[in-house]
Amino acid sequence: MTAAALELTQMDEAIDRGVRRLLELQRPDGIWVGELESNVTMTAQHLFWNHFLGLRTPDVDRRIANELMARMRDDGTWSIWFEGPPDLSTSVEAYVALRMAGVDPGPRALEYIKREGGIPKTRLFTKCFLALLGQWPWQRMVPIPPELILLPPSAPFSVYNFACWARQTFVALSLAQSLRPVRDIDVDLRSIGARPGKTRPPRRPNAIRRAAQARAERWIRERQEADGSWGGIQPPWVWAIIALSALGNGFEDETLRNAVEGWRTFMVEDGDRLRPEACQSPVWDTGLAVLALRACGVPADHPQLVRAGEYLLSQEVTVKGDWAIRMPDLAPGGWAFEYENDVYPDIDDAAVISLALRQLGLGDDAVVRGLDWLVGMQSRSGGWGAFDVDNQAMWLYKIPFCDFGKVTDEPSADVTAHALETLGHEQGRDEAVERGLRYLLAEQEADGSWFGRWGVNHLYGTGAALPALEACGIAPDHPAMRRAVAWLDSVQQESGGFGEDIRSYADPAWRGRAPFATPSQTAWALLGYVSAGNAEGAGAGRAADYLCDVQRSDGDWDEEHFTGTGFPLDFMIRYHLYRISFPLLALGRMRERLSA
Repeated sequence: MTAAALELTQMDEAIDRGVRRLLELQRPDGIWVGELESNVTMTAQHLFWNHFLGLRTPDVDRRIANELMARMRDDGTWSIWFEGPPDLSTSVEAYVALRMAGVDPGPRALEYIKREGGIPKTRLFTKCFLALLGQWPWQRMVPIPPELILLPPSAPFSVYNFACWARQTFVALSLAQSLRPVRDIDVDLRSIGARPGKTRPPRRPNAIRRAAQARAERWIRERQEADGSWGGIQPPWVWAIIALSALGNGFEDETLRNAVEGWRTFMVEDGDRLRPEACQSPVWDTGLAVLALRACGVPADHPQLVRAGEYLLSQEVTVKGDWAIRMPDLAPGGWAFEYENDVYPDIDDAAVISLALRQLGLGDDAVVRGLDWLVGMQSRSGGWGAFDVDNQAMWLYKIPFCDFGKVTDEPSADVTAHALETLGHEQGRDEAVERGLRYLLAEQEADGSWFGRWGVNHLYGTGAALPALEACGIAPDHPAMRRAVAWLDSVQQESGGFGEDIRSYADPAWRGRAPFATPSQTAWALLGYVSAGNAEGAGAGRAADYLCDVQRSDGDWDEEHFTGTGFPLDFMIRYHLYRISFPLLALGRMRERLSA
């Protein structure tokens, strides 16, 4: 048996095992969805707002404490991602929640928090939650003025300058801040810098403040999704709950009741531990699973793929959302990431789901509507952001309350690449493709890689860019292709795998490098090799061998490291299905090329 034939045989076996496993993971309604794991602030904040609403129970306290203690590092601290450095704000929130639950996390946690400056040195969101608990004065933090909601979108400064996730959160948080709600906890936190009982009641609001509060409340209510959420994500959801409750509403209020009841679907039951997800990704996960299974040769009429296609078609966004504030003449279309999020469909999902439906031969009309919307959402630079057009007011980062993560949604290489990979296979989109290609080629780094906004990091960006270039007709011998392959070669590990440390977002020395390798990041590199015409090269072969070698006997892969990105460095994500969907997509595409 030749080496190539042996490699194909090993790949066939790995693909068969992986396909069986991925099909097993589909839910009866046609959905694939893995846990979207983030960090312990989600868990601690669940206890905080439940305390404020009077919803705590001993069982919830105990199970949340179990989760927080299980996530504590050996040095008594908590981090934002697996094996990441300790983070003060995250550690403070976990520490406070444990103390509320009657658990002492130990002297090392206390020593770390005190050494790093305690509550006074934490970020705005942490201070806001501690103010809610009566441990920090509401007036001793930078306010987010609710009057922002009164400024029109055409004003030099309005809520629509912010990215959609920040916009939703800041409107709700500004309303809560203006009301200064407090429900004290019976815990002495003065050793970590708490200032209990110091919040002064808000001044009597003037006419403008009352108008702003009323407008903010209407804005929030109008944007609640069918599942009770706001945008299907935790920050605006939780702060909307707090703001509506602080206004004096109880569970007789339908909006508040639906919000609290809907939140229960975000709770992960893990034995005697309890944690919430920050978001859920059924549309995204299902689209990726479809692409992976089709690449592996599963026929389009397979019953499970048909069910998946029917689910995806049912999730088409057919109403205008906040994106239409800037693009009023654009017809709706596309898909969102979550179960319910009609207000904020996104470019990544519009692209990936369109590609998946094309692979299934389903939903031509829906795909056309989605692609029309996608083209209409192209920014002036030729690139695409995730949710909005030309959302790049970088001066916002100079505002003191913007101290946590991304608040803008400027175009990025990875989102643009996903759009181009889909549009490159379509007719009649030449102008959008040409502009997008110019943007993507200009975004290539000097080392040959591309930055990854929504995945870690240059491996994600490069693994998206090369398939896009191929789909748009860029030849394998193009200089951009050759430079990218050379970069991949330079960062491949001895094992054949690839890994990139999250620290690469701050330190270029970590680009494409890590003291570990992961299945998803190796798959991104392999996708790049295959699309650049290097399926038969040594680098691709070694990457494929690595994926085959580390596959579990049940067809799955193990992956503890976080390879997804919410806000670079500030909010990182472990998508539990990335470990299998991307390896199968990469191995399937490689086998197709080698068998051609």
